[in-house]
Formats: sequence, structure tokens, C-alpha cells
Amino acid sequence: MFKSVSKPLPELKDWKYFVDQWGVAWAAFDRDGESQNSLGRRPFEELMEIVQNVEQGARKREIRGLVISSAKPRGFIVGADIREFEDLATQIDVIDKLRPVNALFERIERLPVPVVAAINGFCLGGGLELALACHYRIATRDPGTRLGFPEVKLGIFPGFNGTARSIRQAGALSGMQAMLTGRMMSASAARAAGFVDQLVESRGTLLWAARKAVLRKRKSKPAGYAMASLTMWPIRGLLANRMRQETKKKVREDHYPAPFRLIDLFERHGGNEEAMKAAETRAFAPLMVSDQSRNLRRVFRLSELLKGQAPKTFGWRPQRVHVVGAGTMGADIAGWCVVSGMEVTLQDISPEQIEKGIAGQGKLLARKFKTSAQRNAAKARLIADPNGEGLDRADVVIEAIVENLEIKQKVLTEIEGKIKSDALLATNTSSLQIEDIAKGLPDPGRLIGLHFFNPVALMPLVEVVRGASSREDEIKRGAAFVTAIDKFPLITKSVPGFLVNRVLTPYMFGAMHRLEKGEDKERIDEAARTFGMPMGPIELADSVGLDVCAHVAKILGYPSEDSKLERLVAEGKLGKKTGEGFYVWKKGKIEKSDKAFDKAAMERLGRELVEPMIVEAQKSLDEHVVETTDLVDAGLIFGTGFAPFRGGPLHYKASEAGSATACAAAE
Repeated sequence: MFKSVSKPLPELKDWKYFVDQWGVAWAAFDRDGESQNSLGRRPFEELMEIVQNVEQGARKREIRGLVISSAKPRGFIVGADIREFEDLATQIDVIDKLRPVNALFERIERLPVPVVAAINGFCLGGGLELALACHYRIATRDPGTRLGFPEVKLGIFPGFNGTARSIRQAGALSGMQAMLTGRMMSASAARAAGFVDQLVESRGTLLWAARKAVLRKRKSKPAGYAMASLTMWPIRGLLANRMRQETKKKVREDHYPAPFRLIDLFERHGGNEEAMKAAETRAFAPLMVSDQSRNLRRVFRLSELLKGQAPKTFGWRPQRVHVVGAGTMGADIAGWCVVSGMEVTLQDISPEQIEKGIAGQGKLLARKFKTSAQRNAAKARLIADPNGEGLDRADVVIEAIVENLEIKQKVLTEIEGKIKSDALLATNTSSLQIEDIAKGLPDPGRLIGLHFFNPVALMPLVEVVRGASSREDEIKRGAAFVTAIDKFPLITKSVPGFLVNRVLTPYMFGAMHRLEKGEDKERIDEAARTFGMPMGPIELADSVGLDVCAHVAKILGYPSEDSKLERLVAEGKLGKKTGEGFYVWKKGKIEKSDKAFDKAAMERLGRELVEPMIVEAQKSLDEHVVETTDLVDAGLIFGTGFAPFRGGPLHYKASEAGSATACAAAE
């Protein structure tokens, strides 16, 4: 776009650098051999060369400013390269790693000429910290432009002095909220919060705006007095206590210490930017080498592994989906596909059920689309189709009716002859085997399983189930479809319960067996939460539906005759959906007592509760339900919520065995 009048720096592999005819220096990040930009050793070293060149040019009055941008078409910087984190064994290693980076960012901030960050696409973690070290930030309004600090999800918080700079620019409330939640912000939200100074419509106008900002010497203004006053004592202490209480409602400190250490940092040093920068490194280092952070980084890698289950290049892009069955699961699948940008036709024998299913997606659409125009466009893509007129146009057809083998066989036989020859045909089943459902189909090899989890909008995993005769191309297309709707695909063998329900069931029925013997349900559930499960097994059964639990138990061979479970089902007390099950539910929440339990006892019981899950996970690996230990762990973290900070059941098992061996050796 702009003419280079300088010789490029020699040997730059990850950056493109030149000085244009107006004296503006341009540093475009384009990490060699990577689809996205992440900050690592070589990119930092090369950026230091660029900064030194700008310093020299500024002294000679040859350079009037610097623009830092990305040469990647769909991203600025996704953060630090977490692959390099694994080399850091001690706190000293971490501090030694941070010191030159923080010095580099300080050097950028102190450049005597304007430094502008031109942001398009993801600007996350260390990428946002780099942008905050610049003097001015411009971002595109493109829907793909997202800014945020996801570090808390990796068991850490910003470590390139981003804590202090966030509070300086956005104020204590917005800055801390961004770091504590790890949520991504749209460009408009980031502008409103103070992380971004200017918005432009598109990538095409971004660099022109950045050049103008340099030539006009624009500089960001810090948060105003009203926001800055929140960093003063004693207001800062009161605010920190409030943050601490709100965080405790979401996570436990011994499971996820990072947000609590961040609040401590803010409480002690939030009123002094330089002191906070210095203290940040000391607080960050122990988190980086903690078991929680190592395991949460493993979870991130597992999520990337699941994405890799889908083929990179396949030449098939599903645009239209037809869902048969407008019950809770079918309607929720349809709604999620609409949110993902697809057109969906929803079929059911009952027009009233279709109407109810579509109406039930209102909250999801309202949450995902902020303007009425966006919501209306989404609603227009969700089409009532009682006669199945969308079958012959759909790229993906999902049967999501009642979990009954004969009925599923009948419906699939009826619709197979009406769909396109290249349409993906799938059944949403939680426990039935795909080869059994496919019996009677003219082409049983085209049927696969797509097992969604409830609630669809919240659960990130979808099991892509390979029947005995399912063709590999259909499995690949199933995985591609799952990634197209922003879920994680897990390819599993067709066995009773597949992976997740097979492993989850002995855990839940082990807990129910304790309940039958007279153990307190609240004690059982609290022990599971103490271990790190998102909810206890008895509450989970109520949430899933006791009728569903009883049905899955029969398929998987767990006897439950004359049990409390069967008695509750017979009485119509099915859990959350009927207002009563093992618990009484009011307004979607269970009624609990104020009982307190001994923490050490809870820790022991929690480990006992998950043992059946670990045993069944190992059996599933041995029987090749999925192919690797990592895939077992990934499936159970994203499909059951198995304590992420423990790295997955098999990883936890290996870690515990290693710890026991080390203790024995020490003795």
C-alpha cells in the first residue's frame, strides 16, 4: 500500500519492516510457517531489532513514528507461544524469560515518536499487552476482531506488565473484569472500555488510519479521574473484596488460584503503576510453574487436538441443516446451527412442538446477537418445516427424535430416499449403536452418529460416532460439520454409551449406590465439587433427567430395579425439568441446606467418587473406543467437565502414580 524508501532489516523471518516516504516505519508481524501470529523468542528478538532501528531513525529525524500490524489476513496476535512455556521449570526460569520482554515493551512505550497498534482479528493475551504498550490503538469493526486476556483460563494472568497498563487505560473495573473473566470483547466493546482508541470499518482503511494517527501524533488518554479514583485506598480495598467474593461464586481458590492472586496484586499495588509492574512478575512466576497451570495448558493443547480431528482441507462447506425432531435436543441443535450462520429447517410431526422449539431459542439468539437486525436475520434462518420440504436441499440431516431404536430406524428409512446424494446423514443418539440404527437403510455406510450434549449451547463437545459400516469420508464430514458450528469433534467407536456416557455412568451410579446405602446426597455432591467437578453426580443426574439416566443405565447394563432412581421415575419426579427429583428445584436451582463438611474428608471422598470413572476411562482406551490417552482425557474434560486443572482422568491417574512413586522413593 505504501512505498518503501528504506532497506529492509536483514534476516527478519517473522516480521516485515520498512520505512515509507512519509517517514512512517511499518512492522507487520507474519510469523514464519504459522497460520497465526504468536509471540515467542525469535519474534521478540526481531521486534527488538525493529525498535532499535526506529530509535536510531527517530534520533536522526528520519522516522516520524511506528505502526505495528499483522500481515496475516485474519489475526493480529493470538498471544504468547505457549509451546515455549514448557521449557520453564522454575520460578527463576520464568522471571528470566519475562525480564527482556518487559524491557522491550517498556522501550516501545518510551519511544520518542508515536507508536500505533493497527488491530484486525484476534488480539489476545500477549498481543493485547503489546498493543497496550503502544501509544495509540486502532481496531477494525470486523466481527472477527476480538480482544481479551484469556490467560486466566491457562492458570495465569497477564505477565508482560499488562495488568498495570490495563488498569491505566481502562480503569480498575473494566481492566480487572477483562483479566478475571478471560472473555473476549468485540472491537466496539473494547473501545467503550478504553482498550482501543479508534475504530475503522475495515482492514482496507486500517493502515491509512494508522498512518494518519502517526503523522498527527495521536496519543491515547488514560482512564478518567472517576475510574482512576477506584485505585485509591480505601476504595481499592473495598473493590478488591467485592471482586474476591464474586470470583468465589464461580471457582475455588485451591483449584484456580490465578484470579485470586491477580486480585491480591491489584489490592496491594493497583494505585501505583510502577509498583504493580514490578510485583506482577513476582506474583506471575509461581503460577506459571504450578500444576494447575501446567494442566490447564494441557487442556488448551487437547482442545487443539480435537479440532485436528476434522480434516484441514476437505472442499465441503455445509450451509443448510435439516433437523428431524423439535424436542429440547433437536430444537437446541437447530438453534445452535443458526447461531453458527447456517439455515435450518426444523421438522416434527407436531406443528405445535416445532413452534415451541423455535420459541425456545429466543434467549440464545438474544444472547448471541446484540442488534435487532442481527436477531431478525437469525430468526429468518430458523424455518418451521412440518412436511420436511427442506430435506432435499440440506447439506446435513440430523435425526434427533426419541431414543427408541425402532422409531429411529423407521424415520431414517423414510428420509434417506429424500435427501441429496452428498448430504451428511446423522443420528443424535446418546447410547444406541449406529450399526443397529442403520439396519434396513439402503446404504447403511452413510449413517454416522452425532452425539450432542445437553445443554447444546454450553457443552463444547460432540461425539462423532463411527458405526461398524460407516464410511470414513462420512466420519470426516461429520467432524468438519462439528468444527463448522464451533464445537470440538471427538471421533469414537460405536459401543454402548460411546466414550462419555460409558465413562460417566459408573461414576454416577457409584454415587447413587452410596445414596441407596444412606449417604447424604449433599455430602456426595460437595465431595465431587471439592475434587473439581463442575457439579456433583446426584445434582448432575437431576439436571440430565432421571428418566434419561434410567434409560442409559438399562442400555449399559446397570441394574436399577427397586432403586430410588426407579421409584422417582415412576412417580414422575424426573429432576430439574419437573421441579423435583433427588433434590427439590426452585427457579432452576436446587434447594440446599447449610450443612458444612470437613474438607479433608471431602477430598478423600472426592477421589473415591471419581475412581470408577478413571477405571472405565482406562478400559475405553484399552478397547480403542478412542485411539489415544489424550483423546480420552479431552473427551471427558469437554464432555463431562472432569476437573480441567487436573488435566483429564488418565493424566490425573498417571500424575498420582508418579507422586506416590516419588514419595516412596523419598521414604
